[in-house]
Amino acid sequence: MMRSLKKIITLLAMTVTSCVVFAQDKKVEMADTMRSNGRIYVVVAVVITILTGLILYVVRLDRKMSKLEREN
Repeated sequence: MMRSLKKIITLLAMTVTSCVVFAQDKKVEMADTMRSNGRIYVVVAVVITILTGLILYVVRLDRKMSKLEREN
């Protein structure tokens, strides 16, 4: 279980890092507009909430599956 959790965290960290690196070169007008209006923080909060929910769901599902495997 801990091994799979470490894999998930590593994959997430690599994905976030690669997205940040690719996003450095481009100017996006929509993002500038949203940043000036303060809406970008709402978008970031929603994305973080969704990702957190998905990660918690996968961890919970992994624990349930591990428990079922041990019982059988």
